[in-house]
Amino acid sequence: VVLNQADLIEGAVKIGVSRQVVIPRKIHDQLGLAPGDYLAVELERGKVVMTPQALVEKRFKTELDKRLREGLADLRAGRSYGPFNSAKELIADLRRRTKKRTSAGKNKTSS
Repeated sequence: VVLNQADLIEGAVKIGVSRQVVIPRKIHDQLGLAPGDYLAVELERGKVVMTPQALVEKRFKTELDKRLREGLADLRAGRSYGPFNSAKELIADLRRRTKKRTSAGKNKTSS
């Protein structure tokens, strides 16, 4: 959010015992912040500057949520492999399944 000097919103805040700072509600709401959001904190020319940060960009969140729901549905329906005790076990299982799939495809074409 870029503010003109006329739009500047200020608020005095107190630093808590564990260095916590409460962002004034008006600023919090204008930035669309929510509990659990991250802020980058920098020292710039003697001023503390906090900038909202997204670990996952909001435009990807919808797709990410959709894929997570699909993955959880697969797990609930029993469409999963493993558990494996090591990466070697996983790789061996993938190779075995690939061989089965490849040989099944050959049998279909040779009929």
